[in-house]
Amino acid sequence: MTMNTQKTLVLDACKQGIERWKIAFNTQNAAGCAAEYEADCVMHARPFGVFTGREEIQAFWQKIMSDGFCDVDYQDTKWEAKGDNGFILTSSWTMNKAFGVVHREHWLLQADGTAKLHSDDFEVQGER
Repeated sequence: MTMNTQKTLVLDACKQGIERWKIAFNTQNAAGCAAEYEADCVMHARPFGVFTGREEIQAFWQKIMSDGFCDVDYQDTKWEAKGDNGFILTSSWTMNKAFGVVHREHWLLQADGTAKLHSDDFEVQGER
């Protein structure tokens, strides 16, 4: 397999991962959101704090959903290769009640061929 073919496969897996995460969020499925993170992932959710591991991350997303947040959409998404098996996503985002930016989502290819979030750093910048 050529290096370009490998990069394309990794990028496709990462793009499928973020789509699964958005679908889970938009269907109010906090467990589905958490499933897109590696087991020991660290998520920096500014200004809320740092959440480590799927259990804390799932609880965070459940609270956000319970508070009525939904309909997330990413804009101006950029992907940058990180090593041989990952990509960094940066983006702006909107949802029904807030907007902000993704500073750095690091997606890594897993042994099963899917990609999961290795780390996540995003910020809520305001209300809508």
